[in-house]
Amino acid sequence: MISNTLSDQEFTLFQRFIHQAAGIHLSPAKKTLIAGRLGKRVQQRGLSSYGEYFKLIASEQAQAERQVAVDLLTTNETYFFREAKHFEVLRQYATAAAGREFRVWSAASSSGEEAYSIAMVLADCLGERPWEIVGSDISARVLERARTGHYVEARTTHIPPAYLKRFCLKGTGSQEGTVLVSRALRSRVSFVQANLNEALPQLGRFDVIFLRNVMIYFNNDTKREVVARLLERLKPGGYFLIGHSESLNDISSAVEQVAPSTYRKP
Repeated sequence: MISNTLSDQEFTLFQRFIHQAAGIHLSPAKKTLIAGRLGKRVQQRGLSSYGEYFKLIASEQAQAERQVAVDLLTTNETYFFREAKHFEVLRQYATAAAGREFRVWSAASSSGEEAYSIAMVLADCLGERPWEIVGSDISARVLERARTGHYVEARTTHIPPAYLKRFCLKGTGSQEGTVLVSRALRSRVSFVQANLNEALPQLGRFDVIFLRNVMIYFNNDTKREVVARLLERLKPGGYFLIGHSESLNDISSAVEQVAPSTYRKP
């Protein structure tokens, strides 16, 4: 049993840790949330305090446990076809670009719903023509889930019915109440671990990059660095899509706003 609550001093340690590891700023209002997320792990490791757990992840030998802590401290909230207008932008641009390979990056893909939503649109409008999707996230745990393409049925309510029928398999028997993204669609999506706050893996260049509902966790300096890093990977004429509550004002002049939360590289 943990012998004490998360103190202000301990919260500050974890606050600094996740900012250094992922560029994420945790406000003091997140203290209770962090205590809840880490408390079970502290008990699993047989430790008596959050301070002991911080010492563990701070040690050089604890790389695997540091990744566990990052996974626990990063928020992974997503659903299929979130912010539907972006998928219409994607459809129109992909259709106009038919004839060449079309590549899309879901840069904070979480458990994969965004990447598979993109895949459904491209499969529909490009068919067997060459296209590819890369999904990335800092969390190894959610990427494992994403690769399975297996979701509880309640999470699929935003998928258009025709897509649900065409691209997903309904579970039966012991899998009843779940949905599996088809193998053909999963084969078009690759998931890689990437920390947007560090040098990026060699992923090539993209026609469209989704970076949605991530910058709300960054301060302005981190936003500028992350956005600049990603825009280097965006092809001229390509689209950069962010969350509706986010903006690139004072963050980047390398892209032009063409609609709310929709930017294009000249």
